[in-house]
Amino acid sequence: MSDTAPQTAEVGVIGMAVMGSNLARNMAHKGFRVAVYNRTASRTDEVMAEHGDEGTFLPFHDLAGFVASLERPRRIVMMVKAGRGTDAVIKEITPLLQPGDVLVDGGNAYFGDTRRREEEIRPTGIHYVGTGISGGEVGALEGPSIMPGGSPESYEAIGPVLEKISAQVDGEPCCAWMGTDGAGHFVKMVHNGIEYADMQFIGEAHALLRAAGLTNAEAGDVFESWNHGDLDSYLVEITSRVLRAKDPRDPATDLLDAIRDEAGMKGTGTWTVQTALELGVDVSTISEAVFARSVSSALPLRTVGQQTLEGPDRTISVDDRQAFIDDVRDALWSAKVVAYAQGLDEIRTAAVEYDWEVDMGQVASIWRDGCIIRARLLQRIKDEYAAGDLTTLLEAPSVKAELARCQQAWRRVVARAVEAGVPVPGFSSALGYYDQVRAPRLNAALTQGLRDLFGAHTYRRVDDEGSWHVNWSGDGREVRAD
Repeated sequence: MSDTAPQTAEVGVIGMAVMGSNLARNMAHKGFRVAVYNRTASRTDEVMAEHGDEGTFLPFHDLAGFVASLERPRRIVMMVKAGRGTDAVIKEITPLLQPGDVLVDGGNAYFGDTRRREEEIRPTGIHYVGTGISGGEVGALEGPSIMPGGSPESYEAIGPVLEKISAQVDGEPCCAWMGTDGAGHFVKMVHNGIEYADMQFIGEAHALLRAAGLTNAEAGDVFESWNHGDLDSYLVEITSRVLRAKDPRDPATDLLDAIRDEAGMKGTGTWTVQTALELGVDVSTISEAVFARSVSSALPLRTVGQQTLEGPDRTISVDDRQAFIDDVRDALWSAKVVAYAQGLDEIRTAAVEYDWEVDMGQVASIWRDGCIIRARLLQRIKDEYAAGDLTTLLEAPSVKAELARCQQAWRRVVARAVEAGVPVPGFSSALGYYDQVRAPRLNAALTQGLRDLFGAHTYRRVDDEGSWHVNWSGDGREVRAD
């Protein structure tokens, strides 16, 4: 179709890389007339040549023609590189838009940048909608989990499109308004942080099974069996496939053994941890997953450690293999719950800080399908938040009961791992958090006493109000400090 085609599009997509083109195809499959544009015109032509017969597309080589083709209010989804790439598109397109038009940023943007952009664009009357989209290229095509932010008015315009192309569970879309300005990208950021933790826990579970003598293929069978129970999830499902895969170059070798154990990251996990520190929220399981990736790639450090440090040989002797496998399963489930609890706590705290109206049960609901962390557990989380207001997921009746059942197995697994020298920073961090939040008294009293002695930072008493300080270098008297 030429740039002068008279037909009107219902929605437009900018950016024809894999995610953008698949999202546009998804829209077309759902019956929308979709305008498409890419800065490099040849890429638009390639997408149309391969998929132009899948629905009604209006391809354009110029941005002005693309914008002019859209019915009002215009609904435009940007699927471009986060950062400068997004800013460049915004600068180019906003002069072509009118008040009431909706500009959606579907990239993995930092929520702080989204808040800044929304504030800058707001005076023009254009709605800027930071939107988290999870599910990878397959999800973009078949139905992702979508987490839009922005104004309520913008969701009235773009919501029906996003809900229709999202994954569906029991007739409900895996898409819902998350809150104003950067809320959508914040929720997606935390989703990715939980994803980091989930994969770390799975890796630790696999390492434990291997330490107990299971082959990769046998461990793959274990993960497949777990996927039929409470651990049913996308990541557990695909773990079984990876563990049983053979090296395409050498069918006698497991693919896993041919892959370097160096994990990279693109930033969302780091943002989750950095933001949690700023908010004063404990996301230790996520931070351990981020740091574990850092250690995996610190080759000089690991080389020195392997050459100089002594310890157990990472072998676990078990009398009852199935009992040990069951313990690892319970430890994995428990750690996953803690990661969800910490992530949801970060979202809840941010909602208060930034005045977002985030419904925690709704967050769990839209994560039930389409996204990378989709899991059976999310239905339980959704139901528990629907049943009552929770300070933490850990207090939910069905969750705390299952944690109580699993905790002895969880403790046995961490203890066996420590004794054998198998690194399980995620499992042990999650257990430490569980024990911290249930403890009647923590070591923070000593910390405050030490801070008061060396820096006069004061402390608060259990039997009186106000802040207090001891004259440590003088007569030892306590004085009120506020």
